[in-house]
Amino acid sequence: MCGNAETDMNANDALLELLVMIDAAVVTMDLHAGQLQGFIGVPVDHMTALMMLADHFAGLDDDLVVVAPDAGRVKLNKQFAIRLGAGLAILDKDRPRHQAAEIGHVIGDVHDKTAIVVDDIIDTAGTLRAAAEAVVSSGARRIFAAATHAVSAGRAYENLRSSPLERIVVTDTIPLRPDVPASIDVVSCASLLADSIRRIFTDDSVSAVFGGKNHPF
Repeated sequence: MCGNAETDMNANDALLELLVMIDAAVVTMDLHAGQLQGFIGVPVDHMTALMMLADHFAGLDDDLVVVAPDAGRVKLNKQFAIRLGAGLAILDKDRPRHQAAEIGHVIGDVHDKTAIVVDDIIDTAGTLRAAAEAVVSSGARRIFAAATHAVSAGRAYENLRSSPLERIVVTDTIPLRPDVPASIDVVSCASLLADSIRRIFTDDSVSAVFGGKNHPF
């Protein structure tokens, strides 16, 4: 362990910062499957950015509908919709092959509404693009997307640029690659994580960060 004169950090500061980061590593954000917590041998505080993302769309439109990209995301998207006072629709999705998605039809009313497709991860954005196209084909007036983790692998940026999505809102859990599409907005998780870590170290309630409503997510 050594210091960094350029940042005015000595060895003691660097060591303490490292120890704090290691201890805080039991804090995670929007696991793809909540059951993953069972594979971790230490207590886990599972944070979610979905409330923060939902609040980003507050006041967007009076006729909103939240769209779940598949049946597995219905529970989360329902809570997202409740927070916004929006309707809920579900996409009938099949995967004919790896990293390929086909949308059969839209279950729910999206006609002449502003739709928000909500997922936890944007990988290659193939599913998101197909979802957006299906929702627009079903009559949606405007379409947005929200996701916690912008993996942005492969042709993700190309898929997003060629999709009918007006804006895509993600968090900064993963640094974005260069040449980011202009349609992407980034919301910072820094204050949420900092508050959570502070509460863990002071034995305060972590659920209070979410008003006690993080468990439905």
